[in-house]
Amino acid sequence: MTESGKPILYSYFRSSCSWRVRIALALKGIDFEMVPINLIKDGGQQFSKDFQALNPMKQVPTLKIDGITIHQSLAIIEYLEETRPTPRLLPQDPKKRASVRMISDLIASGIQPLQNLSILKKVGEVSKDLREETHLTWAQNVITSGFNALEQILQSTAGKYCVGDEVTMADLCLVPQVVNAERTFSSRGLCQVPPFHISCKFRAHSSDTWS
Repeated sequence: MTESGKPILYSYFRSSCSWRVRIALALKGIDFEMVPINLIKDGGQQFSKDFQALNPMKQVPTLKIDGITIHQSLAIIEYLEETRPTPRLLPQDPKKRASVRMISDLIASGIQPLQNLSILKKVGEVSKDLREETHLTWAQNVITSGFNALEQILQSTAGKYCVGDEVTMADLCLVPQVVNAERTFSSRGLCQVPPFHISCKFRAHSSDTWS
């Protein structure tokens, strides 16, 4: 934390994982200092010795808070929920809480990695004989499959938001994923985002809290 006692968030503006944490901090009214880590500039600032000492995985987000350093967005959000529980991002009902965690994990593990800069770059290196459009199409197909599976789940869990009518950790995961999927793929005519995801994005964009 800074001398003023503010938490420090190491973040990249296009990182969907960092975006989840920024939303959580904003919704909970937590004043924090942000240190930008550019994942592209200078070959990737996350590879610097200073940042690697902070986060051995060389990834954002990383949050310094309460005398500890936490990596991984869902772990950060869970910690904020346990230490600063208002407003709630996990429902009190254990069944709904399980649904929120299920949806969050599906997005974080099943969809997001294929939009990760390092993954797409590595796929491009391995398949040098393939056109860029080919490996991006492959990534888009996997992401679309994940979105379609999630759409089926949301039919039984969603109200106004992913689980019921209150914002939860699941929504914090979904919004950045939809925006990044459209940013990465729509210009190539590849993005096929199901209806609930699109409406969720529009709801989110009505508030500066989600930016």
